[in-house]
Amino acid sequence: MVDGAVGTGEPESSDSLRTFGAVLQALREHAGLGREQFAELVRYSKHTVASVELGRRMPDAAFVERAEEALGNTGALRRAAGCVARQPGLAAWFRRWARLEQDAITLYTYECRMVPGLLQTEGYARQLFVDELPPLSDEQVEAQWAARADRQRLLRERPNTTFSFILEEHLFLRRTGGVAVTRELIDHVLQIAELRNVEIQVMPLVRESHAGLHGPLQLLETPENRWFAYVEGQQSGQLINDRKVGSVLQRRYVRMRAQALSLPDSVSLLQRMRGDL
Repeated sequence: MVDGAVGTGEPESSDSLRTFGAVLQALREHAGLGREQFAELVRYSKHTVASVELGRRMPDAAFVERAEEALGNTGALRRAAGCVARQPGLAAWFRRWARLEQDAITLYTYECRMVPGLLQTEGYARQLFVDELPPLSDEQVEAQWAARADRQRLLRERPNTTFSFILEEHLFLRRTGGVAVTRELIDHVLQIAELRNVEIQVMPLVRESHAGLHGPLQLLETPENRWFAYVEGQQSGQLINDRKVGSVLQRRYVRMRAQALSLPDSVSLLQRMRGDL
């Protein structure tokens, strides 16, 4: 099945998220549970619990159900969850994928347009926001950066999740935002590449055979070992859970990993590009 959605990409109010979080925190404290104890009961990290309570993260269905069971099955959280607005700062068509990301055990990303959000620096991201048409308001820019920065916590908060990125060389040669922004970006990507759960490969500028010419691609595996794919266009995105389509996209990604530079060679190339700036 291929699910498509189109939206404006504008941030929504986070009041309902904060309200849900406050209700959750009040019920948890009334039950005499600390965040770490509660996190064990609902089988989420204490960081995820904190993010939900602070209104920074959309609670998924599993979280709500487990929270209800842990807090006495009052029904309050189920009813409140039905009124919660989705994550602020994320494009409407991306939100379902973002919720799946939060619990993924494997996440693969190929990108040929821009450095992926999970790897962006603030300077790089803000340049992308400035280039948006129609122009974004200051409030929209701040909301989008806050949402992007929150997503980036996945890389360090989920050390048992495997992250793989294949990035086109020209993404760094373009110098989006200028030389200083590009230097900072490459330094940041090199730092992320040192994490044990992250693999970053560069697809060289000259490559006679390339399995990724159909465009950007993301794949993830859930804790239940189900695979989903996500592809994005200019003003829309598609969430794909069809097994046959997913199999094709996985094979393309595997081929691209073989065609891209090795992990050490990718780091060496990025270091050389950094030195040339």
